[in-house]
Amino acid sequence: MAAAIGQNPFNLTAAGELGAHRETMLNNELLLRTELGKPKRRGYGSPGEGFVFGRPNEARHGGADDALHGWQRTLSTTTLPFARKDKNAERDFMALNKAAVQNGLVTAGENYEFRATHDVRRKTAGSENTRARTRRIPPTMVFGISTRPSTPIFDLLEHKYQDKWLQQRRQQELANRKEETQKRKHLWEMKQKRNPSKVYETRASLLRTYQNPVDPAPLWQMPKFRNSARPSLETFRSPKARELAYQNFGSDQISRKGKLGHGVYEPAVN
Repeated sequence: MAAAIGQNPFNLTAAGELGAHRETMLNNELLLRTELGKPKRRGYGSPGEGFVFGRPNEARHGGADDALHGWQRTLSTTTLPFARKDKNAERDFMALNKAAVQNGLVTAGENYEFRATHDVRRKTAGSENTRARTRRIPPTMVFGISTRPSTPIFDLLEHKYQDKWLQQRRQQELANRKEETQKRKHLWEMKQKRNPSKVYETRASLLRTYQNPVDPAPLWQMPKFRNSARPSLETFRSPKARELAYQNFGSDQISRKGKLGHGVYEPAVN
């Protein structure tokens, strides 16, 4: 049995001796079976002679190595890491329509024939006027951002910015008060024009007027507690004893501390 297994390697596959045999079945992990008493063999075959492992070195332009050894003056399209693709400019249909109308072509068929024989392309980013690109720069021109002036440290130490802010706030408040006074004066003049004989109430006249005291509204209670609710525990022997206890409490709370008179007794004051 051991000799048979050693002669036929497909005995250790899922197909066995009776199934279809292919060389790829000996490398498929899903079809291989573990040999009795031996560990399962795993691995990959060698790619053969002449195979080089690793990744090829790509030509890099503009890196730290080129900066240290000197920049290349010219770079051809073949040495770039990617091939440049010349982007074709789109057709300018607005210019074509304008030219067709100027030539007296207004129908759809005439416009179709005009577009077939004429072509106008839009300007791309690199097709600007060469005169604008080659303008002369004055020798005294400086590029970059202007330097920010230094912070006046003496103004910070003397709190000038705080004083300036307070002064601005004060001026704004005075302006608002002046505007409010002018509005009130204007309203009073308008009322006087409408009814000059009418006397208007002021704050002092309203305070001198007697106002009848109004009892505060009682707290809301549920009807079942307001009509038929009774206490579950009565600590007084009779209603008369409860009334006497509250009378004594009212006379005794005068000499006690606290808002409700439940505190300790307050000592007498000479």
